[in-house]
Amino acid sequence: MGTTQNAVGDLAGEVVELGSGVTNFKPGDKVISISFPSGGGLAEYAVAPASLTVARPPEVSAVEGACLPAAGGSALQLLKLAGVSFDGTSGATGPKNALVTAASGGVGHYAVQLAKLAGLHVTATCGARNVDFVRGLGADEVLDYGTPEGAALRSPSSRRYDAVANCAAGVPWPALKAVLADDGGTVADVTPGVGAALTSILQKVTFAKKRLAPLMLAPRREEMEWLVGLARQGKLRTTVDSRYPLSRAQEAWAKSMEGHATGKIVVEMGGAE
Repeated sequence: MGTTQNAVGDLAGEVVELGSGVTNFKPGDKVISISFPSGGGLAEYAVAPASLTVARPPEVSAVEGACLPAAGGSALQLLKLAGVSFDGTSGATGPKNALVTAASGGVGHYAVQLAKLAGLHVTATCGARNVDFVRGLGADEVLDYGTPEGAALRSPSSRRYDAVANCAAGVPWPALKAVLADDGGTVADVTPGVGAALTSILQKVTFAKKRLAPLMLAPRREEMEWLVGLARQGKLRTTVDSRYPLSRAQEAWAKSMEGHATGKIVVEMGGAE
């Protein structure tokens, strides 16, 4: 596949050649894919698995499409892992109050929007410069993590959370546990370490009401199609922090590793030097 825009393993481009047995695409098709787990999107051409490739409708730009698979998929799977459903029943039978940390980042800014689409009351954390941005995504309450209230993850309306999409690295389990609802809740963690895995196992065997659930992203084509559909309808917005040509991919990667991007970082084939 010839790539036009990509975000490391995520990519959007045009089909130039098909492998044997692939019948649902043809050369020239505009598509979105994820080169998982090899992270092979930083190239003018990439081999994309047909099972993780979806059509890109004209209403979704190549840049938007390249941002969706991993970050949007992680946000969706985080919320599902925390017990959120997207069939209209979350408010009645599932979580009602959600916390999204690092809500201005690539995963977080999708998680806020998806949680609102599921009908949840959303409290979100971010840096001071992004408070208005996150509020614009639909968050009901926004906490500046540089304040005492934000560092403690305390809802301004004194709500306790029954679902947490933890998109921030380094938030200790005791701090997250303290803000969960008394009758239980789940923290889905997108950046789990060994300690998180051990904590999760211990909680399962002790039937704890307050749970930590590490996310291991497993991209699914049907979820990608659903996310692209939301984007096509204007219900899921992608924010791009910055764009880089392929020749400056190393700079893009360094900026990503800093952890302060607002939204997504994109590498473009043939982008301006």
